[in-house]
Amino acid sequence: MSDVVLYEIEERVARITLNRPDSLNAWTPELGRAYFDRLQDADADPEVRAIVVTGAGRGFCAGADFEYLQEVERSGSTAKPDSRPQSLPRSLRKPVIAAINGPCAGLGFVIAVMCDIRFAAPGAKLTTAFARRGLIAEYGLSWILPRATGISTALDLLLSGRTFLAEEAERLGVVDRIAEPAAETAHAYALDLARHSSPASMAVIKHQLYADLEQGLERSTADAVEYMEGSFERPDFREGVESFVERRPPDFPPLAGGTLESR
Repeated sequence: MSDVVLYEIEERVARITLNRPDSLNAWTPELGRAYFDRLQDADADPEVRAIVVTGAGRGFCAGADFEYLQEVERSGSTAKPDSRPQSLPRSLRKPVIAAINGPCAGLGFVIAVMCDIRFAAPGAKLTTAFARRGLIAEYGLSWILPRATGISTALDLLLSGRTFLAEEAERLGVVDRIAEPAAETAHAYALDLARHSSPASMAVIKHQLYADLEQGLERSTADAVEYMEGSFERPDFREGVESFVERRPPDFPPLAGGTLESR
């Protein structure tokens, strides 16, 4: 396992830590491959019920590594690109929570926004940066950012490439909560999901929300009826009701198999 990304499991929560602290965890192809590998490891592991993504040291991810970019510019050669998209966290069955513990820029901003939920440390600096580097809204950011902030705010952040703080990010909808320390607070939130929420229910709900972004109310309602019928047949439903009646914490079974069992 590459040490540019650390991976640990504690109480059914997987923590994925981008680990190039001397460069504020700047992205390289090696880091990207290891990050995607660890996400898929966590999603496939029955022990894991929620995932936290954070950065080592004082930063989350400062974007693409400039030494790597300069080498690409000089040589014209690049590492073979990973076929997995930056939107990978959204396709996983388990919730992925970003803990933005410090600077979050460019590709790092994309990594954070592609997570399901975002916690940020007070005063953490964020920027899209792309327009100030002669680049465009990369890796699906032009699709997901306006869905979180609205069109005009997304245009402001993308066109200006300005730096803004976590407190403004929360007001704009880029960040969901301000928390100190960010990683530990995100872990506590993930642990609460792991202890009290059905893994199967979370997987289906997450699938519903992202699928419904691209379809109308009528289709969404029809799908929900089918998903609900499926939930009645799972042991999670019985356990959810019995644990409530018996006034005890639920003991939900892990997700089975490697695909979304929504029906």
